[in-house]
Amino acid sequence: MSRPATDPLAQLTEIRAIMERSSRFISLSGLSGVGAGVVALAGTAAGHWYLQQRYPNAGYLRLLQSTPQERELVLPYLLLLAVGMIGAALAVAFFFTLRRARRAGQPLWSALGRRLALSLFIPLAAGGLFCIALFLQGAVGLVVPGLLLFYGLALLNASKYTLDEIRWFGLTQIGLGLVAVLFPGFGLAFFALGFGLGHMGYGLLMYNRYERQ
Repeated sequence: MSRPATDPLAQLTEIRAIMERSSRFISLSGLSGVGAGVVALAGTAAGHWYLQQRYPNAGYLRLLQSTPQERELVLPYLLLLAVGMIGAALAVAFFFTLRRARRAGQPLWSALGRRLALSLFIPLAAGGLFCIALFLQGAVGLVVPGLLLFYGLALLNASKYTLDEIRWFGLTQIGLGLVAVLFPGFGLAFFALGFGLGHMGYGLLMYNRYERQ
């Protein structure tokens, strides 16, 4: 009795899927990007409101010309806002990525996941400290471009462990950061564009490409 013939194309597809699961963290959820984008837009709105309350009819533009004492006064609020945004974005990312990892049968905190997290953390931590130093030294107009550039570098560094779209997202953030250097008065707009709409756009792209049934 002869054995049923197997489809070579199906075998190759299965082998490729196994290799991707073993070499790349493919459980990143596009919905986590959408959620992070919503958090970033809400944080931008909160920052804009605070600066308008503190500097009526000037807001962020007044901050660009602030004195060291003024920057020290607003720094605690801005740091608290940043920590809140990061915490909310991480919570959203954890929820959706954990859900997708379980569906894909891939552990979330594997050796591959730890390498991905570490490759993101080092450039982000260095960039955050560097941007705080820029702010305290009076180079407020370079803070948002610096955040975009370091975030783009972090994504580029982590892209070798996950989906290819992350590489292009990182390059997009780097490009936005370089353009933002030329327009220091539009820092909040570039923040909303890069971290808000950028995350939402790439999140929807990844969701439609990999997750939508």
